[in-house]
Amino acid sequence: MIELSEMIRELRQQLTTALAEGATEAVRFELGPVEIEATVAVSREAGADAKVRLWVVDAGTNGKYAQAQTQRITVTLAPQVVPAEGSPARPVLIAGGEVDGER
Repeated sequence: MIELSEMIRELRQQLTTALAEGATEAVRFELGPVEIEATVAVSREAGADAKVRLWVVDAGTNGKYAQAQTQRITVTLAPQVVPAEGSPARPVLIAGGEVDGER
């Protein structure tokens, strides 16, 4: 399993890579809202530093975590590039080659 925060961190890294690779491309695309849909298992840690964690569950293993309170959630992110201090955020422009298995 992977934590939801780690999945979003990886998405951020992938978008940053696409942004850097597309910086010199003639054709770029403005990135609109990014919607993530996932099945998550909710776990709670006991103790003074108690935390609730959301773990992304693979569809094939969903049955194993039925007692762990699985939920289907949708998260919509609005990526922006934050430039130097005082300048407004701007939309993300990305470009890149096709990746095997990409739709």
